[in-house]
Amino acid sequence: MTSNTANMAAPKGGYKQAMAIIGILFFIFGFVTWLNSVLIPFLRQACELSALQAFFVTFAFYISYFVMAIPSSGILKRIGFANGMSVGLVTMAVGSLIFIPAAQLRTFPLFLLGLFVQGTGLALLQTASNPYVTILGPIESAAKRISIMGICNKIAGMMGILVLGKLLFSDTKELSIKIESLTGAAKEAELDLLASRVIVPYAIMTGVLLLLAFMVRKAHLPEINPEEDDKTAAAEADLYGRSSVFQIPYLMLGVLCLFLYVGVEVLAIDSLTLYGEHNGISKDVANNFSIYSLIGFTVGYIIGIVTIPKYMSQKTGLIMSAVLGILFTIGALVTTGMTSIVFVILLSFAHSLMWPGIWPLAINKLGRFTKLGSALLIMGIAGGALVPLVYGAIADATHNLQMPYAIMIPCYLYILYFAVAGHKKGLPKLAMA
Repeated sequence: MTSNTANMAAPKGGYKQAMAIIGILFFIFGFVTWLNSVLIPFLRQACELSALQAFFVTFAFYISYFVMAIPSSGILKRIGFANGMSVGLVTMAVGSLIFIPAAQLRTFPLFLLGLFVQGTGLALLQTASNPYVTILGPIESAAKRISIMGICNKIAGMMGILVLGKLLFSDTKELSIKIESLTGAAKEAELDLLASRVIVPYAIMTGVLLLLAFMVRKAHLPEINPEEDDKTAAAEADLYGRSSVFQIPYLMLGVLCLFLYVGVEVLAIDSLTLYGEHNGISKDVANNFSIYSLIGFTVGYIIGIVTIPKYMSQKTGLIMSAVLGILFTIGALVTTGMTSIVFVILLSFAHSLMWPGIWPLAINKLGRFTKLGSALLIMGIAGGALVPLVYGAIADATHNLQMPYAIMIPCYLYILYFAVAGHKKGLPKLAMA
């Protein structure tokens, strides 16, 4: 056994049952995560925010990964991966529950607290579930398994955006005109009524998450055996002569790569409704652009499932994705109107093989550092907090939502570097053989 295959107690239903449950969890990741693309324009109107302030939605959600990834690793070591997933779901339910008083008070900081708590639960879930997907089979086909999970994620995102978008934006034109015509207490009352629209969906979400937490607790997922895994991995670590996780250059480069990737992934989707409005498209129509992005993501995942590793390696897929990201960004910058919007939507197709490509390359041959390495990679998800915030700051400063997309080009250039050379920096020669 190598360090890439953890020891697990075989459950009665086998690994198919385990992967089915992980698939459900990835569905939940997508449903909750991509609702931000709806919440950004909604809260911008309901709480009267600037573009920069609106992108604090993504900041509050994704910064929790940076804050909680290492503590999550410690929690999982103490209570186990299976129990950790259940705790993560309960934490997400608490975050969803916070939306109810936030809506009643129409207080943006309270919304941000709810998003942070939701992200905290997701950080715990991601820290537990991503290693499961990676190690349940050969490292060479890890990208294929992650792509399958990604399809669950993106289908859930489409459903979430469609459902919540209909609930929040069904009469957006009439409502916007009415709010603009009001002042003082009448306007405040109408905005309070608008904010209250999130109460019912988030109350339902709270109940569903609690139910799933109970189901996961009763599902008897296979548990990673840290003692056995550490014995095997420790021998490998001694063989490679590494005493610290910071002595693994390709992992550190991979964390930065994941940081930049998540940043551009989140920006490309969560900015679409605002960018559509910037181009004169109504909010109820522009809200659907995020669904088209997730469709592009799903198509890319299917291509990955079919082609990796049979026809191309996950490294090749990552190189192609980075090149497409550069080309589509240039297209979005040099065109206008719907053509530019289509290029931004196509970025999600380019992104589809990035997570499945970066994760296995960064976590390869980590030995006893696998869990800590996974936690560091989860910290990289904080790119979704900072990159959109930079975009929002530039957009406010320039009063332009198109030009700030230029910040994505250096991100793709770095991802290309990691795919070509960075993932080999410090990789043990025995592992490259």
